[in-house]
This record gives sequence, C-alpha cells and structure tokens, in this order.
Amino acid sequence: MPSPDAVVDLLGVLAYGELSAFDRLADDARMAPDLAGRAEMSAMAAVEFGHYRLLADRLVALGADPAAAMDPFTAALETYHSLTEPSTWLEGVVKAYVGDGIAADFYREVAAFVDAADRDTADLIRDVLAEGERAAFAVREVKAAVAERPAVSGRLALWARRLVGEAISQAQHVLADRDSLMLLLVEGSGDLAGVATLISRLTDRHEERMTALGLSS
Repeated sequence: MPSPDAVVDLLGVLAYGELSAFDRLADDARMAPDLAGRAEMSAMAAVEFGHYRLLADRLVALGADPAAAMDPFTAALETYHSLTEPSTWLEGVVKAYVGDGIAADFYREVAAFVDAADRDTADLIRDVLAEGERAAFAVREVKAAVAERPAVSGRLALWARRLVGEAISQAQHVLADRDSLMLLLVEGSGDLAGVATLISRLTDRHEERMTALGLSS
C-alpha cells in the first residue's frame, strides 16, 4: 500500500515534468522548418499544459499544494533538460518521443503500484502519460528526414542513446532524493529481481521506439 507521501511525490514530479515539457516544446516549435511542424509541436505543448492542470488539480484534491509538491523535483528535471537541449529541429522531435518516452514509461511503471490504493490517481497518471499523436508525429518527421538525408540517421541514433542515458540518470536522482518513491518502486516490484524486470521492460519499449523511427539502437 503506497504511502500518501509517495502518491503526492509521484504527482509532483509528473506535474513539474508536464509543466517543463510545455515550456520546452513551445520553445522547440520555433525551430520547425515549416508552419505545419511548428503548429504540431505547439499543439503538443498545449496538451502538456492541460496535463499539468489535471495533475495540479488532483494534488489539490488530495490536500497538497502543487507548487510545494513540485519543488523537490525541479533541480533534477532542469538538469536533465539543460544536458539534453536540442540544437536542431530533429533533435527536438526525437527528444519529445524517445527521451520523454522512456521517462514516461518509468513513471507509468511506478504508477501501477498506486492502482490498488487510489485507482483514480493511477488512471489519471496513465492518461497524462499516453503518447497520443506524439508518436505518429515523431515517426513521420524522422522517417521523412532520413529518407531525404540518410546521413542524419547515425547522428540521431547517437542523440537518442544520450537521451535515454540522461533520462535514466534523472530518474535515479529523483529516487535517491525521495525515499517515498524509492520504497514505492522496491515494494511494488517485490524485490531487486522485480526491479530488474522493470528495467528490462523499459529497454524493450525503447527498442520499439527506435525501430519505429527507423534508427539503430
């Protein structure tokens, strides 16, 4: 049974993740090579802000202050974004799909351990972490670019590997800083073997995303 602190911490880190994703995607949209791409990424940013509002409202419903719940996670997430700031449009697209995707996979796995105690919160987390149109958009953009310029494939594959490494490092920092989330992960997994199985699932999903993009992992 997860502690109330663990649920608030999980919602807090997700709320800040969605808020910072809104800021980042709105900035990255300006690198789009055309207005259609700019509009698509701007729409993605708007969705992220809507997710932030839902998570903040849930925190309020649980008696928590959203700003206070988010505050412990700002340093780790801002470090991640500073280390993975895209320099090109395609890097921004890959980050929105691959980097954010593996982070979402991790938090989705952790959220599964909340299910029995708070189904409404668990369902909300799954909803806000759904990829929606993001996957189709990223696959379309990257495949079109690689078809036109095959040489970019290797560089984007290296970028994706860097994103995954930094995203995993970010998650480790978050867990190290918040005992409630670490306990939720370990107790929910059952033991270290369960944690290893979880990591294996994350790796499999990353491989699926890379395959969808047509990039080597």
